[in-house]
Amino acid sequence: MRIGRFGAPDGAWFWGLIDPDTDTVRRILGDLSDWAAIAAAEDRHRLPVSTQAEPLARFRLLAPLDPQGRVFGVGANYRAHLERLGVSEPPPHPTAFMKPNSAIIGPGDEIRYPPITAQLDYEVELVIVMGGDESTPLLGFTIGNDVSARDAQGLGGLDLFSMKSLDRSTPVGPWIVTPAELNGSSQPKVDIMLRVNGEQRQRDNTAVMVWAIPEIISYVDERVELRCGDIIFTGTTAGVGLEDGRFLQPGDLIEAEIAGIGVLRNVVGHRQP
Repeated sequence: MRIGRFGAPDGAWFWGLIDPDTDTVRRILGDLSDWAAIAAAEDRHRLPVSTQAEPLARFRLLAPLDPQGRVFGVGANYRAHLERLGVSEPPPHPTAFMKPNSAIIGPGDEIRYPPITAQLDYEVELVIVMGGDESTPLLGFTIGNDVSARDAQGLGGLDLFSMKSLDRSTPVGPWIVTPAELNGSSQPKVDIMLRVNGEQRQRDNTAVMVWAIPEIISYVDERVELRCGDIIFTGTTAGVGLEDGRFLQPGDLIEAEIAGIGVLRNVVGHRQP
């Protein structure tokens, strides 16, 4: 299944089941927690959808983050990225953090360039979407661009809050795909890539993650009990601006792509004074 969150012309929003063959959407009735387990089980017959199919073009795609969902992330999860930064061995466990929901923007939204940094960086990542129940806790996957302020360091060491928590800076989308869309696996093996103004900067495959999806979910859940609608960024690979000093500039078009999911496009806004 392909599930999106949509903004209607009247200002309301809804979850919808997308038909990519006809470019239409049918509204899913109820809250995410009401039907996530049904979607996770790929039970289309029981999914509470409207009978009317509406054109996708009528609505605006929003970030597929439930208002009650929380945003987690892990880093240092691709050896190629670590090696480019001079790290020979990954840490013994995931390096995790949280983002405020105010950091999240949707497909097509402008990435805010905050005044605290002159080194705004990109990071394409596979994003886990939690849902379902104990038997099927994973609803699906989407794409994230974990934009970071590389020079926003605090006194005495790494300042993940300043680097990762910037308002309106983290694109997510364009929609959620259930595991069946990615060969039915909880650890999809798909190509992941990112382009800046058409130039490929990152490319790898999710099969080579240091920590697999079940390990990431377990690590976070042991510390903060995960809930339906939470999302988890799973780390990025080599090719980021930190490696060669080619950081994002105002007006840059960023295209984060994951095979089997789609393309997440955003433009960098003017640097804030």
